Amino acid sequence: MNATTTSELPFDDTLDFEDARRGFIGRLDPCIIRAADGRVVWDNESYAFLDGPAPGTVHPSLWRQSQLNAIQGLFEVVPGIYQVRGFDLSNITFVEGETGVLVIDPLISAETAAAALGLYRAHRGDRPVVGVIYTHSHVDHFGGVKGVTSQEDVDAGRCSIIAPEGFMEHAVAENVYAGTAMTRRAGYMYGAVLERGPRGQIGAGLAQTTSTGTISVIAPTDTITATGETRLVDGIRMEFQLTPGTEAPAEMNVLFPDHAALCMAENATHTLHNILTIRGAVVRDARTWSAYLTESIGRFGDRMDVVFASHHWPTWGRERAIRFLEEQRDLYAYLHDQTLRMLNRGMNGAEIAEAMTMPPALERAWHARGYYGSVSHNVKAIYQRYMGWYDGNPARLWQHTPEEQATRYVAAIGGIDAVVALARTAFDEGDLRWAAELLDRAIFADPSHAAARALQADTLEQLGFGCENGTWRNAYLAGATELRHGSFGTPVTTSPDLMRALSPEQVFDAIAIRVDGPRAWHEALSIGIVLTDRGASYRLDLRNGVLVHRQAPADGADVVLRMPAAALVGVLAGSMEGIALEGDPSVLGRLMAVLDTPDPDFAIVTP
Repeated sequence: MNATTTSELPFDDTLDFEDARRGFIGRLDPCIIRAADGRVVWDNESYAFLDGPAPGTVHPSLWRQSQLNAIQGLFEVVPGIYQVRGFDLSNITFVEGETGVLVIDPLISAETAAAALGLYRAHRGDRPVVGVIYTHSHVDHFGGVKGVTSQEDVDAGRCSIIAPEGFMEHAVAENVYAGTAMTRRAGYMYGAVLERGPRGQIGAGLAQTTSTGTISVIAPTDTITATGETRLVDGIRMEFQLTPGTEAPAEMNVLFPDHAALCMAENATHTLHNILTIRGAVVRDARTWSAYLTESIGRFGDRMDVVFASHHWPTWGRERAIRFLEEQRDLYAYLHDQTLRMLNRGMNGAEIAEAMTMPPALERAWHARGYYGSVSHNVKAIYQRYMGWYDGNPARLWQHTPEEQATRYVAAIGGIDAVVALARTAFDEGDLRWAAELLDRAIFADPSHAAARALQADTLEQLGFGCENGTWRNAYLAGATELRHGSFGTPVTTSPDLMRALSPEQVFDAIAIRVDGPRAWHEALSIGIVLTDRGASYRLDLRNGVLVHRQAPADGADVVLRMPAAALVGVLAGSMEGIALEGDPSVLGRLMAVLDTPDPDFAIVTP
């Protein structure tokens, strides 16, 4: 299957490789970045095997994309604008001003951002950082901020932080409310623990993988609230376009008119992006996404000569850049419109995904290939946005759980050995999707069945080897790894900076979603919270298994906690440091007794 791809796609088109190397200034050699304790947080050298033609264990198109993504170093976009690529999941961009430099999207980790700034300064001089732009609310676009500036410099006015409206709310909420489940699933999506190599992790399509250093955040000092707003920082002129509800709920594009350069954040990159990422998130709006790209072309098309983004490499030349944006726009619009056309004919998400055929021009455009998002799961996401999880067939309205289904299917087929035998036949005949489904039933009926686990690991591995999509490949290979070696857990740690950035309301929400409802049905209690340094007070009431909060006087609650706002986040971890207590202290114990503990190691490929 992989071999046939070579004749189907335009592998003789090498312009992307020219663009990815254009403007090269210097590289980090070796590109291995460590934390203060010596721990490696980024190792681009581990992808040195990406050389020559694709091996049989990797889809040739994904191999090509990973080769491009692994190119690292400092590059000139245009005079005055520079990017460091290959240091993290995202790019970091430096725009030179009159005295200092403006940083766009400082990567995931402080360590990788600091290394990128060091490489820039080694070649362009020791310019102070006078501003930071967060283009949107995903961690790979703000997490390394303390590697390029400090809270002290921001507080002193030496560095401004510019972000779109809603940035802090969305940046923090996504990492807390469903954070445990998302980060566990992200371990599958990015293949963080998989061995690098032709039979393992080779990249994630959007970039190679995520760094594992220190995640930080500094609150914005300047918020963009409307399209057309302009800013002047250290002589750098900027014009902003807000694009909420596209790739992120808070996102913006930026034109640098004096450089004729347009930063598209993550709204137009060299891949089909996700309408719904397989790690989980709120479903994005493909129609809105395409509409904002149309707006970008109309607003900026005649004023830009290069388009760059926070992933991948730039596109130079006005005609080429506009065509790139138009094809990206058409990509999301086509998927949206055709999904709606087919769902209105009665097809469900899975049926539409199988029937969807892309236009030839988009099918052969490298930047429109499904390396990160896929046509299959994006179609299902669009269906989900409009129609929800239920496809309208009442036979599927109240199905058994996976374990209960598995037990019944296995019994109906004649026992688990018979199921495995059927799966072996399917595997040998190359019907890997059917083999995987049969073996999934077998394992959920009996997770200890060694033959089922071994064959499913082989099946998932083969499915991974055939994936053009980097995240699908990682997910398949991660599933195979856990079947063979057990759970690898969640290879991500909580960021203290993100936890400290929670608003009081978000802290209370984070506690409320941990209440074990049935255990708390008959519990009734109230807690007053007084934030002494903010002059604010809140009332929390637990009734009917629901913890409700509101801003209200704390008087009359069963117990009152007085504390500075900074101490509030410690309550999530059960800490009472810096907190004065008035009233019945047993109330806190009663609340703690009904709080559930998230499981960062929950099973995925087994029950």
